[in-house]
Amino acid sequence: MAIDAMAAISPAGDSRAGEVLRLRREISRMQRRRSEHPLLPLDPAFSSLLPEQGLQTGTAYTVSSSPSLVLALLSAASGKGLWCAVVGMPTLGVEAAAAFGIALPRLILVPDPGERWLAVTSALAEVVPLIAVQPGGRVRDAEASRLSARLRDRGTTLLVAESETAGSWPQSEGSIRLHDQRWQGIGEGWGLIEGSTATVTARTRSSPLASSVHVRLPGSTGAVEAVPEETVTELVTLPALRVTDAAPPERPSLAVAG
Repeated sequence: MAIDAMAAISPAGDSRAGEVLRLRREISRMQRRRSEHPLLPLDPAFSSLLPEQGLQTGTAYTVSSSPSLVLALLSAASGKGLWCAVVGMPTLGVEAAAAFGIALPRLILVPDPGERWLAVTSALAEVVPLIAVQPGGRVRDAEASRLSARLRDRGTTLLVAESETAGSWPQSEGSIRLHDQRWQGIGEGWGLIEGSTATVTARTRSSPLASSVHVRLPGSTGAVEAVPEETVTELVTLPALRVTDAAPPERPSLAVAG
């Protein structure tokens, strides 16, 4: 591979066109062949989310804009030696990526592609098997169709992070969304974040019925961890709301003074 280490490209102003051309030249030197694998692996914590237990190659998925979710979805493929890229997500942290097990020498970052986000994504799709992108604006149906054709031709999987300005992504294979996130370690204006739990829900064209998993994101080691169902029950059930057959305890009588 031609890129020796993590590449970070932040084009600005008139230099953006030159940066895109340079990116294309670097990509052309990598010469990735089309993947023959129909699926990209997922972390075991997400194995039950999708009916195929992996991301279909040559397709696009709509995902929540959470950097933790994006990194968790990239981690298994990176662990298998595949290249990954993230486009248009300037707040995504390199240390967090490493904590999720992503190999930084095989990670391409394009934090701020500006209006050329689609051109950058299309160029990367030639050689990078898994790309996460947060669109910088709405994409026209014709542009999405051309990108989809390239994804199918190269066997590339695209994760499209939702944003209010971009609207819904056309021709999406399915959605993977994070919700009901709860943080641990924070008091009322004090405390350090120790981690969080969340629910991740997926739907696909072939399986429109929602499938959900409960995870720690991040977990104790920084990566994603599955939360056992009994733990989830304990987290959401308050003792005062439990129903039992026992009679309520007798309350002591109150004395009134004065």
